[in-house]
Amino acid sequence: MTTTVSADASSEAARGSAGARAARRADPSGGPAQQRRPRFTATPYLMLAPAAVLFVLFMAAPIVYTLVLSLQKTQVSGLGLGSGSRKTVFAGLSNYAAALGDPDFVSSVGRVGLYGLIVVPTMLILALVFALLLDSRRTRLVGFSRVVIFLPYAVPAVISSLLWGFLYLPSVSPFVDLATSLGIPAPNLLSPNSVIFAIANIALWGGVGFNMVVMYTSLKAIPSDIYEAARLDGAGEIQVAIRIKIPIILPSLIMTAIFSLIATLQVFAEPTTLKPLTNSISSTYTPLMKVYRDAFTRNDVYSASATSIVIAVAIFALSFFFLRVVQKRAFEEN
Repeated sequence: MTTTVSADASSEAARGSAGARAARRADPSGGPAQQRRPRFTATPYLMLAPAAVLFVLFMAAPIVYTLVLSLQKTQVSGLGLGSGSRKTVFAGLSNYAAALGDPDFVSSVGRVGLYGLIVVPTMLILALVFALLLDSRRTRLVGFSRVVIFLPYAVPAVISSLLWGFLYLPSVSPFVDLATSLGIPAPNLLSPNSVIFAIANIALWGGVGFNMVVMYTSLKAIPSDIYEAARLDGAGEIQVAIRIKIPIILPSLIMTAIFSLIATLQVFAEPTTLKPLTNSISSTYTPLMKVYRDAFTRNDVYSASATSIVIAVAIFALSFFFLRVVQKRAFEEN
């Protein structure tokens, strides 16, 4: 018994001595080991540098330059023909006042507002319906249907506008020929009263697929146990969709709504592409078309810069206001 106790004591002493030697090697001074400071490493900053440089060159710098241009104007002396007769001077906020008071700009904002009322709700409803149908247990050929619905989003806006433009044009449209053969009056979608619906249709055709994929991805992330519990309680497919799926993916709905709102305010490619096909679309049909006209037709980059800043501030304000309104319900409660 005494031999066993002595052996245990010797083992403990040996371990203690080894631990002390290790501590002295870690701290040669013999005192308590000091906490080491983390070494500075430049690797993360080197990896972020390309993205930061691209952001500064192609995002921050153009924004600052546009802001500077918006505060300037060209002052003409005499007939403006001689050397030094045109010079750039500080304009203050006069360009902003002129942009906000321009009747063409006000009219374009009204048209874009009507366009947004047509496009945004319709796009979100269609995308939500498609996502719910694809997530249903009874749906077949889900992969094929998902690709077919998403595929128009991969088509550039200019190409899709050209495709739909020729389908709208009465002289070459097969739909007009079909309606004529059936004795049905074919509507002229490029008329002044209908052209906004023609533009909205192009936006819906290309944008529903993207929003559908976002919502469908959120639906697939919902645990299946929730569905099983609801079905055990007697809930049908419609009740599961309304009371479980839609409330859970509400943050995705808000995100797609913000993206759709921003895209609506920036509509440019569709009306610009359709403009040569009809007289219903003017060069100032949308705010961005007015910016393009001022900058490249009238060569007034200062007014175009001010209008661009106004549009950017409006987009930010509307997106921020919309997010603040729905933030509590969409993000805090979920």
